[in-house]
Amino acid sequence: MLRTALQYSHQLLSDCINTGDYVIDATIGNGNDTLFLAELVGETGKVYGFDIQQTAVDKTEKRLQQNNMIQQTSLSLLSHEHVDQVIQPKTVISAAVFNLGYLPRGDKSVTTKPQTTITAIKKILPLLKSGGRIVLVVYDGHAEGKVEKDALLSFVRQLPQEDFSVLYYAFLNQRNHPPSVIAIEKKPSPVV
Repeated sequence: MLRTALQYSHQLLSDCINTGDYVIDATIGNGNDTLFLAELVGETGKVYGFDIQQTAVDKTEKRLQQNNMIQQTSLSLLSHEHVDQVIQPKTVISAAVFNLGYLPRGDKSVTTKPQTTITAIKKILPLLKSGGRIVLVVYDGHAEGKVEKDALLSFVRQLPQEDFSVLYYAFLNQRNHPPSVIAIEKKPSPVV
């Protein structure tokens, strides 16, 4: 059976994250991905989490504490476009995940924006290890989501194929705009 966008995103992340790695949850929301990433990196790794809503940070912190995973996380009440204010430039990142759109069961007028998401991607790409991935789960069932999806697809199509592989995963015959996945994988540097 084909995996849902969320299931597939977790598979893409699991395949490139090891114990002790550093990773990013660019939109922590209710903390589901943050917890998933914290389990993957273990006590010796680090999850850097970002969100612009205090509710999201509070819910995520509570979920992590309940599961004894708070020690390997660093949560910031900050837009993901400012990852460089938290993560040092020489930090090697194995993966980053974005769940775009709005906070589930939250204020639907507060959504991710294409310009901040693309800025964040541009800042994360140089930090990615060889084989590292940025995984974006794109919810386009609302007006801002459609704009963001179009902008992201336009942006990732322009990434140089010598440096990155880009994948797009979507269900084409389902109602209610199921989310899609965009994955960017950093290719190994050529041997000189």
